[in-house]
Amino acid sequence: MSRYKIFKWLQNLLVYGLLLGFAYIMLFPFLFMFSTSFKLQTDTYRYPPCLIPMKPVEADVVGQDEPKPLYYVEYQGKERKFALLERSAPAGIYALPESPEDTVVVALELVQPTGAEANQETVLYQGESAPLWNVPVDGGVMEMVLVDQTALGRFVDTKNPEIEVFQKFRDSVAVEKPTLVPENYTRVRDLQGLDRALTNTALVTILVVLGQLATSVVGGYALARLKFPGREQIFLVYLGTIMIPFVVLITPLYQLMVMLGWVDKLASLIIPWIFSAYGTFMMRQFFITVPKEIEEAALMDGATRLQILWKIFLPAATPALATQATFSFLYAWNSFFWPLIVINTGNVDNHVLTLALSILRGKAADNANLVMAGAAIAILPPMIIYIFAQRFFVESATSSGVKG
Repeated sequence: MSRYKIFKWLQNLLVYGLLLGFAYIMLFPFLFMFSTSFKLQTDTYRYPPCLIPMKPVEADVVGQDEPKPLYYVEYQGKERKFALLERSAPAGIYALPESPEDTVVVALELVQPTGAEANQETVLYQGESAPLWNVPVDGGVMEMVLVDQTALGRFVDTKNPEIEVFQKFRDSVAVEKPTLVPENYTRVRDLQGLDRALTNTALVTILVVLGQLATSVVGGYALARLKFPGREQIFLVYLGTIMIPFVVLITPLYQLMVMLGWVDKLASLIIPWIFSAYGTFMMRQFFITVPKEIEEAALMDGATRLQILWKIFLPAATPALATQATFSFLYAWNSFFWPLIVINTGNVDNHVLTLALSILRGKAADNANLVMAGAAIAILPPMIIYIFAQRFFVESATSSGVKG
């Protein structure tokens, strides 16, 4: 292999490595969201975070009615899987009288007093008299004094519960296995009624998309092909509405909804948004690129304007229609501010997904897995639509560049 080929191979490897790194950074929030939606509540607060949902392993213990979680413990110099019976068994911190810095933590039930219980031996420890205890340490017994008390986890062998190990519960590592918890989606549906909100959102989105496509196609064709007085002025005024901020329209639009009696109804989320100045502009620009000769030939053959629009212009405008439909879908699906204003939060029957998720964030504030499950339900449909419609964006941009 020549030096040039090796250099090109390394260069391509570096480029692909950088692209994969940036792609992972961009996709990590989505991957984390989807993985968290399938986790248990306790698994969501793991640090460092893990993308794979994990579930603690449980096992039956002899003499116990219910299965117990398994943990890794050290027994006779080997790592073994023991069941947790008690998280906070009483324990003591013991130290050597002559070496206070050397301490051990041992369960109280394993420690015995030195001598008889009534005549327990004592020793001078840090200027005071302290009782001595026989403390098991590394297979032997040492005479030590009790410095302080704490708690240890009590772990036992699943087949022989008489074999016990005491160690710090917080430092113990649980035995886990990868497990998905799809029940989170059922719980979040029952908690906030996301099935009804999803149905409302789908209905509103479909009607808004169809309405915008219909008005944009008809308006774009009229402004591109029909000649009538004031056409250019009307187009400029209509196009100028794009520059009006939505916050300026909120008050008059809400008053109009009150006059029509559409407040707290789905009609207020559909009717005002079936007209799109941007969609009309885009369809007009596309229809202008269609050769006039085709339209004139159709008129000479006796075709009506509606037939020309339906049989000639629409089939040619598939990329533009797909692009407009995708933009309309994303806007209608993710709309939050207007539904928050016009739909009462107490009217659950007319909630859309964005409103339901906003309320869910408060109800399930301590259940990040449920919040992520709700977010996944809201994000998946737009993501799928965008992925499948992406090729139409490229085709629309390419065709526009060639015809321009």
